[in-house]
Amino acid sequence: MFTLFILSLLTYLLFFIIIKQNREKKQKELEDRLKRELEARLSKAGIKEIDKMAGREFEQYLEHLFRNLGYKVELTPSSNDFGADLIVEGNNRIVIQAKRYKNKVGVKSVQEINSAKTYYEADEAWVITNNTYTTQAIKLANSTNTKLIDRYDLVKLILKTKDASSQ
Repeated sequence: MFTLFILSLLTYLLFFIIIKQNREKKQKELEDRLKRELEARLSKAGIKEIDKMAGREFEQYLEHLFRNLGYKVELTPSSNDFGADLIVEGNNRIVIQAKRYKNKVGVKSVQEINSAKTYYEADEAWVITNNTYTTQAIKLANSTNTKLIDRYDLVKLILKTKDASSQ
């Protein structure tokens, strides 16, 4: 009787080990597939080329991108721009600071674009990067109603223009 109990227990444990391994395998396969899809989207968007651009070149790229999205766009001078690299107009007047960085974008960019928002009498302030943001930048952006567009949001914008142009 005891042997039957041990045998049943071992069978039960083996069954759960196999189920757990199968779940882990499926989870890994799903993660790998999602990673490949993300890399494919990034490649399609040209993000690798953006990563190699100079700062001004990135600003010009964004100017072109927003024009393709139907906005009226003004590229500000490369110096003495009061914190804004682009002024974009559609339904609202938006000032944008472009940050083509190798590291996370910090709080200074959020501070600068909010000064530019006042100076240019804009309705909205955005910071766009090919990277991500520090926790402090995100906190300040939330409290000042500043829109942060990171690497993944940028890819979505780029793909949106590519989808629109292919239709």
